[in-house]
Amino acid sequence: MKARSWRWAVPLAVITVVVVLAVFADVIAPYDPNAQNLLGRLKPPGTQSRTWHYLLGSDELGRDLLSRLIHGARVSLAVAFAAAVLSGVVGVTVGMLAGYLRGWVEVVAMRAVDVFLSVPAILLAILTVAVLGPGLVNVVVVLALTRWPRYARVAYGQTLALAGMPFVRLSRQMGAGTLEILWRHVLPNMVGALTVVATLEFGLMVLFEAGLSFLGLGVQPPTASWGSMLSTGRNYLETAWWIAVLPGLGLFVLVLCANLLGDALRDLWDPRTR
Repeated sequence: MKARSWRWAVPLAVITVVVVLAVFADVIAPYDPNAQNLLGRLKPPGTQSRTWHYLLGSDELGRDLLSRLIHGARVSLAVAFAAAVLSGVVGVTVGMLAGYLRGWVEVVAMRAVDVFLSVPAILLAILTVAVLGPGLVNVVVVLALTRWPRYARVAYGQTLALAGMPFVRLSRQMGAGTLEILWRHVLPNMVGALTVVATLEFGLMVLFEAGLSFLGLGVQPPTASWGSMLSTGRNYLETAWWIAVLPGLGLFVLVLCANLLGDALRDLWDPRTR
C-alpha cells in the first residue's frame, strides 16, 4: 500500500471499528451498561467480583467499564452523525442560496453567518442547552444550530465559483429553475469539499457532545456517555484512574482519526497537492 493510502486507510479502519462496536453494542458488550454490582466497586482492570469479569475495570457503582465504553461510543457517534448531517443540510442550503441568488439573500445569510461565528460555538451550545434543557434530541439540535455556519461559508464560496461556469449558464438559458440548477449541477461539484468539512466537523461534534455531557447538560444518567464518564472519573483519579483515562483515551483516538481522515481527504481531492 502506498504511503499516501495509509493516511486515510488507518484512521478509516479505526473509525469503522468504533462504528461497528457502537452499532452492535447490545451484542458485543459483555454486560448491561447500567447493571450495578456494589460488591465490585472501583475494581481495577483484569479483576473479578462474584461472577463479573472486569476486563477494563469497574466504576463507583460496580458497572462494567468496557460495556459502558461501548455503549458510550454509540451515544457519541449518534449525536455527532445526526448533528453533522443536520448542520450540513442547513448550512449548505443557506450557502448555496446566498451564493447563487446574491442580492439581499446573500447579505442577510452571510451576516447571520458572521453573527454565529462571532460567538464561541461551545459557549453558544451551553447557553442554548441551558434554555432548552438537557437530552439527546436537544443536544443534536443545539450542535446543529451552532455549527451550520461553517458549511454555509464553504457552500457559499463554492457556489460563487460554480455559478459562472458555462454549464451552469447554459442550464439557466435552457430554462432550468434555481432549485434544479443547485441540485443537479452545483451541489454534485462541491461534494468533495463538503465531505472534508463534514469529516472535520464530526470530530468537533464528538468533543462538543462530550463537553456538554461532562457539564451535565448532555445525555443524562444512567445512559452511558464518554463525557459523563469523564465527569464521574475525575473524582476517582487517585484511586480509580481507569474510569476517567479510558473514556478520555477513546475520545482522543476517535477525534484524532476523524481529523486525520479529513486532512487526507482534503489532500486527496485538492488538485494543488497532486
